[in-house]
Amino acid sequence: MTKRGKRTNLVHGGTKRSQWGELSEAIFLTQGFAYDSAEQAEARFLKSGPDEYIYARYGNPTVAMFEQRIALYEGAEDAFATASGMAAVNGALTSVLRAGDHVVAARALFGSCLYILEDILPRFGVQVDFVDGTDLEAWRAAVKPGTKAVFFESMANPTLQLVDIAGVAEIAHAAGALVVVDHAFSTPVFSDAIAQGADVVVYSATKHIDGQGRALGGVILGTRDFIRGTVEPYMKHTGGSMSPFTAWIMLKGLETMDLRVRAQAASAGAIATAIEGHPQVVRVSYPGLPSFGQYDLARRQLGAGGTMVAFELKGGKDAAFAFCNALEIILISNNLGDAKSIATHPATTTHQRLTPEQRAGLGISDGLIRLSVGIEDTDDLVADVVQALDRL
Repeated sequence: MTKRGKRTNLVHGGTKRSQWGELSEAIFLTQGFAYDSAEQAEARFLKSGPDEYIYARYGNPTVAMFEQRIALYEGAEDAFATASGMAAVNGALTSVLRAGDHVVAARALFGSCLYILEDILPRFGVQVDFVDGTDLEAWRAAVKPGTKAVFFESMANPTLQLVDIAGVAEIAHAAGALVVVDHAFSTPVFSDAIAQGADVVVYSATKHIDGQGRALGGVILGTRDFIRGTVEPYMKHTGGSMSPFTAWIMLKGLETMDLRVRAQAASAGAIATAIEGHPQVVRVSYPGLPSFGQYDLARRQLGAGGTMVAFELKGGKDAAFAFCNALEIILISNNLGDAKSIATHPATTTHQRLTPEQRAGLGISDGLIRLSVGIEDTDDLVADVVQALDRL
């Protein structure tokens, strides 16, 4: 079969088997590799082949299987697996930037992403300008000839606002800039970012790829020249590579990711529909609802609403805490993309380092709840959310 479906690639893509013919992928839990001769060692350090390895920080068979499988699914030429999602964000940006470069970024970013762009990159002479990511005119005004890269979350954490990938990519490419997209909230399942113009796609594999709360990981996807010529030299020398055991966990996660994420999205849509108009809810933000301000963009860019629901409660922080504490099935945590449903209060957790003014500017009120929908029974999840709202 010359062309296989995406779910088939999630199960079989990139698989390498040893002489034992193992069914489940092998974990090559080794930091180094032995050579048949000194001449072979010399040759491998000069130029390694596709199945030749030197050191686990440089490459590993289990890690390579994960990289090849996620690249097949994403439609990218290549991928580099990293120790965490933030290692992927940092690696994708820092590997390509140097003093004097100019970056334009969306203002609505996860706290750690904002820290890299706002605090770290300027220390090394990189100029970073922030814009309203939803406003193409703002991008057009900020991106200029010589801009090195643009960076944004395609779906913002935690408000779920969307950035028009195709629109921003057209502006950036006209100026010769690299388009780097953090696609974690949108998920690989609903992704078509590369076809829509992204040059580099970054995921926190900790989220939907693992999907079961087991391990930290990340991945950078792009052209083979960018991954192997720019990202790999930087990552292997700075130590941000994924471990073989983590890669094996991520391989197991990929096998069921498509099924899990589609089920999660269906339940998220049911919850969003059920609570829209509830007397304790000021507003519901879910890209799958017709009332969502960017509904047409969501249909065009994702084709689905995704696994996350954000909603604002009357009564601010007190109401938000009372809601979370009244939940019986859904857990309180700060992770997302898990098989277990999770409620988060961003203002006091994931985005607490921002000033009240910064949070207000991003739409993160004290009454905002971010709900990551899992794979539990849909009716149970809807009932849990509604009963917690009713108690308010």
